[in-house]
Amino acid sequence: MTLDLERIHGLCFDVDGTLSDTDDVYTLKFERFFRPFRPLLPGRDTHHAARRFVMWAEAPGNALIGLPDRLGFDDKLFALVEWINKHRNPPLHDYLLIEGVREMLAALQPHYPMTVVSARDDRSTRAFLDRFELTHFFQEIVTAITVEHTKPFPHPIRHAAEKMGLKPEECLMIGDTTIDIRAGRAAGTQTVGVLCGFGEEHELRRVGADIILKNTPDLTEILLSR
Repeated sequence: MTLDLERIHGLCFDVDGTLSDTDDVYTLKFERFFRPFRPLLPGRDTHHAARRFVMWAEAPGNALIGLPDRLGFDDKLFALVEWINKHRNPPLHDYLLIEGVREMLAALQPHYPMTVVSARDDRSTRAFLDRFELTHFFQEIVTAITVEHTKPFPHPIRHAAEKMGLKPEECLMIGDTTIDIRAGRAAGTQTVGVLCGFGEEHELRRVGADIILKNTPDLTEILLSR
């Protein structure tokens, strides 16, 4: 698996599991539910069991992401999510930044226009970016309600490419799940799968990721090597 670096002129980043260490947040939340079953777990490792559960649950969750689009009520669903997040106190989401992400973005910004392409709601996406002062790195922030259909459809990536003044095939989609890779391939981009989030290597390979990296910041050396 390789990238055609000469074709890459813009970058599209997923958020959860790619920039944000969301899987670790969810793992900590679920770990307490596994504690009563600790004697039955391999190695009695509740953390590993919780993480495997979160990663397993992500697959059917991803399938459901496209369902509202197909049924034609995605705009209503995400409008409801926006309203709930706006009025809920404390916020629904906790945030952790993957180590090295800020340094990666700072290194890549002089060389590439960059966008966020996320299937999460607009408010929490921007809250994460603002909390870690990452917003200024991106020319456009595409979320679940920005365009007609969200990932795994190609629409959000096409929109991001247009905002960067590029064709989709000139972009690179970076994400941690099969949804990200499928969306990138549907839009005609090259794709990078990262293993610091929810996805597993065999899943990302199966849907055709061009390369797979252990961590998102590993991308810096690759892109700046040309």
